[in-house]
Amino acid sequence: MTRPPAPRRLLRTSDGDTPVIDQPVRMVSVDTPEKAHYAGLPATAQVKLDRCRSRLGDGTFDAFLPGSLREYLVARLTPTAAERHIAAGNRASAEFDALLDRRLTRPSGPRRRAAIIPTGEILDRYGRLLAYLAPWFDGDASDPLPPRDHPDRRTFNLDMVASGWGVMFLVHPSLPHNADLNRLVTEAERAWTERRGAWAEFGEDLLLAYEFRACIKLGAAQLGDPKTAVEDAYQRVCVDLRDLSVVGLHGYHEVPPSQRLFIWADEFEQARKDLDLPGD
Repeated sequence: MTRPPAPRRLLRTSDGDTPVIDQPVRMVSVDTPEKAHYAGLPATAQVKLDRCRSRLGDGTFDAFLPGSLREYLVARLTPTAAERHIAAGNRASAEFDALLDRRLTRPSGPRRRAAIIPTGEILDRYGRLLAYLAPWFDGDASDPLPPRDHPDRRTFNLDMVASGWGVMFLVHPSLPHNADLNRLVTEAERAWTERRGAWAEFGEDLLLAYEFRACIKLGAAQLGDPKTAVEDAYQRVCVDLRDLSVVGLHGYHEVPPSQRLFIWADEFEQARKDLDLPGD
């Protein structure tokens, strides 16, 4: 699979065929609330969300989105939706920084390196490396490698989901192996049922990151063709992990956040074979 070129800062070269570049990493299987860089400061973003809410209720999207999804989103597009979402994004970022600081600091003081574990698609459509991130243990007497099931071996991806500051965001083909998938789903279920992190602090009607991004697109000042806008906002088919039933592009809200698997619509037929999903 090819990807369009992406600009990256050249840091140095280590030899004649090895440049070292500044490469962003997108942690897979987790999605945290957006900060102001995505849609502007809360007041600016709220205008877009209000416009989305209005269109969801005035018939603009009736032919392209089911009524149940429109009602679900309208209930979450409150007058404080942008303020709460962006505040949650700032808190999630701070929690992640604290997590990195805590788990990358050795008991003896020196800072550990991070282990980068690429997976599945490798590069996303924005040129970001798709990976799991975990502490790197040197394995010597001063920094021994813990047993495989030890909490210190957990990925930061899993920790963010477990904390409730990131929602589980499984996107095929960048999926964990079965044992790790079971751990992730278990932690995601606990975070959701116990209302941890963002849900505890900002309410269970908080727009999840992928919902926020979709609503911002639907609330664009220049909408153009409503059908095209919906197609841009909803590009992933959702599968219910509980029974592998396919709920489609617009049915994710019928599935608990801890049981959602997403598949790019243009890759669905291949994913159906890969995952042995039931047919029509």
